[in-house]
This record gives sequence, C-alpha cells and structure tokens, in this order.
Amino acid sequence: MTRREMELLLLLFLLKALLLKVVAAGANPVLITRGIEKMAKALVAEMKSLSKDVEDSKLADVAAVSAGNNYEAGNMIAEALSKVGRKGVVTLEEQKSVNNHLYVVEGMQFDRGYISTYFVTDSDKMSVEYENCKLLLVDKKITNARDLINVLEDAIRGGYPILIIAEDNEQEALATLVVNRLRGSLKIAALKTPGFGERMSQHLDDIAVLTGGTVIREEVGLTLDKAHKEVLGHALKIVLTKDSTINNHSR
Repeated sequence: MTRREMELLLLLFLLKALLLKVVAAGANPVLITRGIEKMAKALVAEMKSLSKDVEDSKLADVAAVSAGNNYEAGNMIAEALSKVGRKGVVTLEEQKSVNNHLYVVEGMQFDRGYISTYFVTDSDKMSVEYENCKLLLVDKKITNARDLINVLEDAIRGGYPILIIAEDNEQEALATLVVNRLRGSLKIAALKTPGFGERMSQHLDDIAVLTGGTVIREEVGLTLDKAHKEVLGHALKIVLTKDSTINNHSR
C-alpha cells in the first residue's frame, strides 16, 4: 500500500468516526445521506469538467506510470484497452508465472461458480445456463429471505431468469432460492462475489459497469428490501459451473 493510499484510508476512517458522532448526537441520518449524495454528484461533475481524454498514443505511458513505471505492463494494458475499447473492463491479477499474459473474454469471466447444485439446468454438463438473464448485485451477505421478495416477485412477473451475486447467502435465504427453483416458479442461480476483501466490492462495480446494473450498498442509501427490477443488470447469456462463471455479451 502506498503512502497516498494509506492517507486516503485514514481519511475515510476519520470521516466514518465523525459521522457516527454526529448521528449519535441526534442528527438525521437520512438527511446526512442525502447531503453526501448531493456532494458526491457535485464532486463527480467537477472532476469530469477537469478531466482530459488520454490519446491512444499516450495510453501505454499513463498505464506504465500507474503500474509503478513498469513499461512492459503499460504496453500490455494499452493493448488490452485497444482490444476491449474505452468502455471495456481491464483487470490486473498476480500469477505464479514469471511471464505476463493477456486474456480477452467476450463479457466477463471469474473463478466462482454456483453455490448449490440445485441450481443446475444441464445435468450432463453440471452447469447453469440462462439467456437474457438479469443480475442482482449485493455488496453484503444476504441473511433474510424476505429482503428478496420484491426482486423475486418482479422476476416471476417478468418471466426472466435472475442471477444473484452477493458476499454470501445464509441458509434461510439460500433455501428460499432453492425451493423456488425446484418448484419451477423461478429460473434462478446464486454465487458468491468473486475476490476477497475490498476486491469483492471492486468486482461488483466491474460487473455493474459491464451489465448496466446498480450495486446494492446500504452505505449509499440502497437497501435490498427496497430494491426492484430497475437496479438489475442484464446479460445476454450466463454460464456457471461449480468453479467458474462466464457472463457473455453483456449490454
């Protein structure tokens, strides 16, 4: 972790402590949330007005500096961006190999599979496959099945399959999903968010960008029990095995 990252992390901790003190003193948490959202929008707008598009010829240099003056990595990142486009998602992962490798996936692929074999739709391949699938992205553990009622009822009415990606699903919530799947009332599957720690939230953000969905986060005023179909992402096809997930040709 760099000094700048440590300073930013410390600032976030101080802000959280200050917010807790203000709420404990009697401030309205709803008004605080609205104020934060308003300030965030203003900051984003200001940053956009100050930002400049990087020319393609400069991408490798910018990427190299961001990678700690590693020009080999910078050139590979620039190549990746040229393949996936400016709106594509590029991720860097450490590998045991001494060589760098570039993989291009049509959509997104990660090393997490379904959390229950009861979701399997193809018993020969032991896979889950759905077309025109909606995605629910939740940045926490799902503990209460009742929180899913609105989203599941929307899926039943709309007749579309749905994939739930969350930190985890506790037994009650998972049992509810499995029962609805076995009854045939829902085309559904669930998996744990890929990654560990902070990377889990980052993975959810990447998936949201790729699929046009909104990540459910209570810190920004979005709660699962109030969620409806408007927050769902969309993929033309998803394929899950017990070890991996491919989200193909997302919009």
